[in-house]
Formats: sequence, structure tokens, C-alpha cells
Amino acid sequence: MQMKPIALQPQLADRVYDAILDAICDGQLEAGQRVTQEELAAGLNVSRQPVIQALMLLKRQGFLEEAGRRGLRVVPLDAAAISHVYEVRGALDGLAARAAAERSAERARIEGPALIDAGRTIAETGSVAERTAQDLAFHRFLYALSGNPLIEDAISTHMQHSRRIMGSVLRAQSRARDVWDEHDAILEAVIAGDGDRAEALARAHTARAAEELIAALKQGGQTDAA
Repeated sequence: MQMKPIALQPQLADRVYDAILDAICDGQLEAGQRVTQEELAAGLNVSRQPVIQALMLLKRQGFLEEAGRRGLRVVPLDAAAISHVYEVRGALDGLAARAAAERSAERARIEGPALIDAGRTIAETGSVAERTAQDLAFHRFLYALSGNPLIEDAISTHMQHSRRIMGSVLRAQSRARDVWDEHDAILEAVIAGDGDRAEALARAHTARAAEELIAALKQGGQTDAA
């Protein structure tokens, strides 16, 4: 049987995709902002072909949408979508925190404090991208401590959307210290082997983040609610 070979996506297209996704998640490309092949190609110093491939993928993943004859635009953050993502994350983070307390308290005690210290430092001095990466590192640490690789697999589909949402949360300076105080409390519960408290704190942490972001979006007029 003869089949037509499938052309592999060039590595350049992957790098262009990563660069545009980073710009969306870090807020350089804002919600509702129009994007064009020409401007992106010029800004990234590449041809239009890898940009077209990257834009098609980002559109399929829900980061970009049609903007009529004007091409594409960054999808505005939607309160319902944020609520759905954080509802799933809350359940999985709660499960991970409970399992971590039951299975990996000693590893949490050894490795966790340095992660918290680094997070507090970056929260005060780091860029949004650095703060988001460190925040995600804490949650991935919880997933690793859980001993259940399916937890991170389950959230990975939505992780980039979570990353974008998390970046929006972290751009509110008032949350920077609170976030790591909450992380520290979760870690302390894990170290103590208190699964009930670890799960409750993890769920409350994600619920609070979702509530504050949705409130900020409504105040800024970026959601359907006035």
C-alpha cells in the first residue's frame, strides 16, 4: 500500500508558535488585540509561512479567533471559561495536595521551602513571565509529590490557558505576596501530612484566584457582565 508522506512541521514554526503564545500569555498581545501575519512576521524576523502555521494552531486551541475582514484577534478572557478552567484545576490541585500529604511529606519538607523562598523573591522582583513560570512550578511540584502522573496529564490540555489566566492574576501586584502565602500554607499542610487541610487550602487557593480575576475582568468591561 502506498500512502502520501506527511510533511513534518518545521522546527521554525514551533518556535514561532511558542513566541506568539508567550506574547499572549504574558499580556504583550492583549485580549481583543488584532494580529496580522505581516506584523508578526516582521516582528519575529521570519517569513509568513511559519506564522500562518502557528496562527492556525493557536486558532484551533482557542487563543485566537476570526475578526471579520481584519484577520484574527486575541480571544478575550471570558468569565465562564475562566470559571470552568479553575473548577477543573481546583479539583485536580486538591486531589494532588491530598495525595502529596499522604505520600510525600518528607520530600515536601526537604524540597518545598526553597521553592517557596524563590517564589517570594520572584514575586517581588520578577517579570510576569517569571512569576507565572514560578507559580506553575509550585503546582507542578504538587503534582509530582502526589505520585500520580495522571493528574498532570489531566490538566495538561488546559495548562496553556491556565498559564494565560494565571498571568492575568499575577499582573495584579496586590496578589503577589498573597499567592505565595497561600502556597506556603498548602506546603505546610502537606509537610504535616494533613491531607484534609492540604486539599481544602488548594481548592480555596484556585477558587480565590478565579473569583478575583473574574471580578477584575468585569470591572474592566472585558466580560459579558457590566
